[in-house]
Amino acid sequence: MPTMHTQRPRDDDGAGGLVFDATVRRGDFRLHAAFSVPPAQTLVLVGPSGAGKSTCLALVAGLLRPEAGRIACAADVWCNTAAGLHLPPERRRAGVLFQDYALFPHLTVRENVRYGARARGRTGAAADAVALAWLERLGVRDLADRPVGRISGGQRQRVALARALAAEPEVLLLDEPFGSLDVATRGLVRTELRAFLASCGLPAVLVTHDPVDALAFGERIAVLEAGAISQIGARDELLARPRSAFVAELAGLNLYRVDLATGRGLKEARVAGVVFHVLADDRSGPAFLSFTPAEVALAAARGPGSPQNVFPGRVVEILPLPDRLRVVLDIGVVLVAEVTREAAAALGLDVGRSMWAAVKATAIRVYD
Repeated sequence: MPTMHTQRPRDDDGAGGLVFDATVRRGDFRLHAAFSVPPAQTLVLVGPSGAGKSTCLALVAGLLRPEAGRIACAADVWCNTAAGLHLPPERRRAGVLFQDYALFPHLTVRENVRYGARARGRTGAAADAVALAWLERLGVRDLADRPVGRISGGQRQRVALARALAAEPEVLLLDEPFGSLDVATRGLVRTELRAFLASCGLPAVLVTHDPVDALAFGERIAVLEAGAISQIGARDELLARPRSAFVAELAGLNLYRVDLATGRGLKEARVAGVVFHVLADDRSGPAFLSFTPAEVALAAARGPGSPQNVFPGRVVEILPLPDRLRVVLDIGVVLVAEVTREAAAALGLDVGRSMWAAVKATAIRVYD
């Protein structure tokens, strides 16, 4: 196995961070994605199951060969199909934290972490020193001689992370790192891991399908849908300007692709036969329209006067949230409202019930 001094091709474009641009086919599925991650930053790769998130990690780690593309990290070129270059996994310094942690059950905590150090050519006392140092830093030094089968889920995650870091990686790849944890443990471990990733100085890619995980870690978020990145950017930018149904759901917003009328002042925005009235003086033609479910008011009957954006609809689903209910209506398009439990009881909300939904024009955001 090569040592850490093995010569590798260099590429200054990837200096200090990860640069990824790859295309691969697996049966009928095609993935093409491109992104970069600077040092000391975590990119969250989020999307529904089957979108290709874990495939991206496999390509970075060298477990899968792309049809076309280029992958570089810390100025080292790991893959360049145009040049016929594809380094095997053992020549890529990628630390991988698998969803199930993939610890060796017949080994102790110390022996598992020593395995990572040995991957970088460390042996004997040197490997042991590296293992104990990482266990100390991650707060599990006292578990060194305990079998991994006798430690908790949160402790196993720290041990798996210590093993990955003992291999002196240039990038960390975390595949659904909270998937094996119970609800009570997830919050604490999420907080600890976020703090550690911010301090370790390495670029990291964290894969998840959980919106909470994505928002907790998302300095930058890349949304992967059906093998392509539909949106990438800072968390606040994505939340403010979603451009796909998945991102809108992630942000908890109603989102529509509309045809916006010309003119100034209050104007029509049409989608699937439904007409919203919005304020958007400087725009016309195709646009995005979004607003929060909390901005939607529900009533059992249409009120007096002629306010804009009042729609008859039917309740198709009611979803419980910690402190309120999310109400999904069919008004010709899907519209989501949020109400308190007290308001829901007063309205007699139930699936199949007819309701009137209203949203103020000033609450609607319009953007290209």
